[in-house]
Amino acid sequence: MIEEIELKYGVGALLYTPANNEKISRYIQSEKFGKKYSLALCLEDTISDYKVNDAENQLIKSMEEIYKAKIESDFFCPNIFIRVRNAQQITDLYEKLNESRECLSGFIIPKYSVDNASEYNNAIISINSKSDKKVFMMPILESKDIVNLALRAQSLCKIKEAIDSVKEYVLNIRVGGNDFSNQFAVRRHINEAIYDNMAIAQILSDIITVFSSDYVVSGPVWEYFDGEGDEWKIGLENELKLDHLNGFIGKTVIHPNQIPVVNEALKVSREDYEDALEIINWDENDTQVGKNNDGQRMNEVKTHYNWACKIVTLAKIYGRLVLLSLFATVTKFAMSHIIIYSFQPNATNSFIKLHISLLM
Repeated sequence: MIEEIELKYGVGALLYTPANNEKISRYIQSEKFGKKYSLALCLEDTISDYKVNDAENQLIKSMEEIYKAKIESDFFCPNIFIRVRNAQQITDLYEKLNESRECLSGFIIPKYSVDNASEYNNAIISINSKSDKKVFMMPILESKDIVNLALRAQSLCKIKEAIDSVKEYVLNIRVGGNDFSNQFAVRRHINEAIYDNMAIAQILSDIITVFSSDYVVSGPVWEYFDGEGDEWKIGLENELKLDHLNGFIGKTVIHPNQIPVVNEALKVSREDYEDALEIINWDENDTQVGKNNDGQRMNEVKTHYNWACKIVTLAKIYGRLVLLSLFATVTKFAMSHIIIYSFQPNATNSFIKLHISLLM
């Protein structure tokens, strides 16, 4: 089983914003994005090469504002990560943050590869040797050697060896869906999932095969966040469904509109939750297989136990899905009776109260 699983599943919707965003501190203090998301302050692709120093200064200022505000008032402060450009930036920023590093959860490492793994690992080990709390890393797998079919298997195995050497500091494995897409000069449309591209789907399949037994691997970014109707939302929901089917938990998001969609997708269905509890609490003296409570599918302890642990953990963090169809039916029935009887002077108050209670 994956250690500290609740913490690692809790990354969830990871909202990216450029590190030079002057409003981000104010947004966090006002809880503009809600209370269930993580935040990435990006110094890499979102920042011009000529504006890196300015972005670093703004990042430090934002972190100081968040730290001081947290002392004086109570608000939800998300897990905050910094996406860096190189290993040296990790050690430099950690020192410059001073007291505000108390609000820092870790660093995101772009294009983590065999060539740079040692340098990044050493930087993470170094800052943790000075820190009173654990500072995590989240490597992004998106380098060209992973795309190259002839090198992929060897590269992924070597990368895993490097990550295993600092396993205690690795919170999530991230994947660079757009970087992979760029290698093939493709871009998915609003009605297409990244898994529809066979070349990229194979890369993602290989990554999840190598890493998911030991690490939480998060799903790639979805680019659409607005527009007429709900097409963007439907597309995101579809890709999230495929993420979960393939073993990805959580997702990189690039707009606040996407956060509640990701959180809703991480909720657990009644059937899955009940089955998971049954499997975890199965009497070891009984036959270790049987039909579930609905009598529709098989539950087998030895083959479903890891899945059951994941489901119970997700339910604890994100909750369970409401039976909306049943609620809608009851609500519609109750409302119709309230309307009918509220216009009849002889109707008893108790009858009206009875039907109102159905809505509570």
